[in-house]
Amino acid sequence: MDRNKMAVRVLDDQSRVARPVAALLTGALVIGLSVSAVMPGRVGAKARVMPRTERLGVFSMNGKKPSPIQRSVQTASGRISYTEQGTGPVALFVHGVLLNGHLWRHQLADLSDIRRCIAVDLLAHGDTEIAPDQDVSVTANAKMLKEFLDALHIDQVDLVGNDSGGGIAQIFAALYPERVRSLTLTDCDTHDNWPPEAFKPFLAMAAAGGLRGTLDAMLSDKSVYRSPQALGPAYEHPELLSDDSIEKYLRPLIRTEQRTRDLQRFLAAFDNKHTLAIEDRLKTLKAPTLIVWGTDDVYFDVKWSHWLADNIPATRRRVEFKGARIFFPEERSAEFNKELRAHWQAAQ
Repeated sequence: MDRNKMAVRVLDDQSRVARPVAALLTGALVIGLSVSAVMPGRVGAKARVMPRTERLGVFSMNGKKPSPIQRSVQTASGRISYTEQGTGPVALFVHGVLLNGHLWRHQLADLSDIRRCIAVDLLAHGDTEIAPDQDVSVTANAKMLKEFLDALHIDQVDLVGNDSGGGIAQIFAALYPERVRSLTLTDCDTHDNWPPEAFKPFLAMAAAGGLRGTLDAMLSDKSVYRSPQALGPAYEHPELLSDDSIEKYLRPLIRTEQRTRDLQRFLAAFDNKHTLAIEDRLKTLKAPTLIVWGTDDVYFDVKWSHWLADNIPATRRRVEFKGARIFFPEERSAEFNKELRAHWQAAQ
């Protein structure tokens, strides 16, 4: 009962969607427990083993830009799935919770003329395959990125992060500054704002056992995902998000019972101790840094963009996208890609 009360309590007044989010997630807890009762876990199910390379195409329709290629590579943390497109200096894109490398499809398509763009699937997300006892914390994910780059023999990257992926990017940059050619942070976990207040009902629901049911509900009726009570507030125009994208994001998370448990462990490990631990190192970072923030983000107030600009000494530019929300790399890709292109060219 205490967890249910947590899920419906009134959150911070600045969060305009906190009440509907909490209301839906309380319902999702009921759905989750009900679905679990009628859909027993496939105890003996095996995870699908991705072939090392799945070619999605060599050239785009116009014959001018290479098409994205999906690959995977073995590391100490697991077999890491990623999509790459283009040639040249490497740009590494890091997504946040519940999503995967699909978030960055517009960046890969538009910027592959000047970069070898790589969008990785984090531990417990997408098609990345890990052992049941693999550490999936954000610091473990940052260390995985180093292993990933080592496995691909990549020395430096232009690092780009969003949401919890932005927090992971900060940790990576602080721990391995020599691997970062430039840094770009968008709306993300920062300082002690991890997890953000508006996301805590989701964490409470997951801890109470409702995660699988919630994922099933959003997949069986995509309008639930887009609704104001679920992930709709993460988008300016949730109605424009395709069913296919929702499938790409969520379906891997329920492919096996183990994958869902891995995601639950990822959620349970959310703790601002990870970002606080690297704060002193972050304040010495020399990589040229761009900060781009949506002004209508219920999870990460624009004040956190100022905090980052004030605490990362190499910050060259801080940009606000008026009215944008957390997943603006999807919705405002043309504006964002223009900023990335200029930032990378200036950092050369």
